[in-house]
Amino acid sequence: MRYFPNLLPPSSRLLLWGIALLGSISLHCPPAVTQSPAENPATDSPSEKRLTRGHAHNDYLHERPLLEALELGFASIEADIFLREGQLLIGHTQADLRPERTLEGMYLAPLAERLGKQNGSGPASDRPLILLIDIKTEAGSTWESLHPLLLKYREILSETVDGKFQPRAVTVIISGNRATERILATRPRLAGVDGRLSDLESSLRPDEMPLLSDAWAKHFQWRGRGPMPDAEAKKLRDLVARAHSTGRMVRFWATPETAPLWRELQTAEVDLIGTDQLERVAEFLRQSADKK
Repeated sequence: MRYFPNLLPPSSRLLLWGIALLGSISLHCPPAVTQSPAENPATDSPSEKRLTRGHAHNDYLHERPLLEALELGFASIEADIFLREGQLLIGHTQADLRPERTLEGMYLAPLAERLGKQNGSGPASDRPLILLIDIKTEAGSTWESLHPLLLKYREILSETVDGKFQPRAVTVIISGNRATERILATRPRLAGVDGRLSDLESSLRPDEMPLLSDAWAKHFQWRGRGPMPDAEAKKLRDLVARAHSTGRMVRFWATPETAPLWRELQTAEVDLIGTDQLERVAEFLRQSADKK
């Protein structure tokens, strides 16, 4: 709409000048920038929201693989792989396998894309995200197919060069069927191996075997109901302390999904609390202020 200030009374001219001035100010103010949780790069959670003990067990079984764990702030994600006709497929059993459900398509490529949005490959918090790859088929042949795929994403993966660990955004640890000697002899080495509690005295360096994992029921009778027996609580603390003295993390699988058990794991400083109930554990860890 056109108007002619000189034809208006003084009071109206003042009003129009004020409106114009406000419009000029608003045009020069930068717009507010917002970002939805689903768009956050790398781990999808700022470092202050990272739940450093959260481990998404069999992550691919969740409704939104990878994304849900990242958005909740989990620090570790587990994926089972099968080698079939040259492809590394994701699934819990052979019957679950589908050609479109690949390790690359479901995990490595999405992580690389999110890191690209971050314009860098460094960790989004004080430690890399752990991608625990559980090999379900023959160890050696599966590793021979996995290593070239990891090379494709080398820029985002932690690496050991001349015995020196170089952390990047994602650290790969191989579990399940592990061709340990072959993995550790591979150059460049883009993965470590997951040990067992029987490896507490292993001479391998922490970058070679960064994690010790074992079945809860193999070592403890308590199932998360009522107080944990003192002897078992002490055994748990001692095992974790021994692992930490060698620079290794600790994880148990098949743990009962109860808050008392999670609390005992946390008190003993177990590094990764595995769960199939992501939201419950995330809420527990947030309430426990388990974040760095």
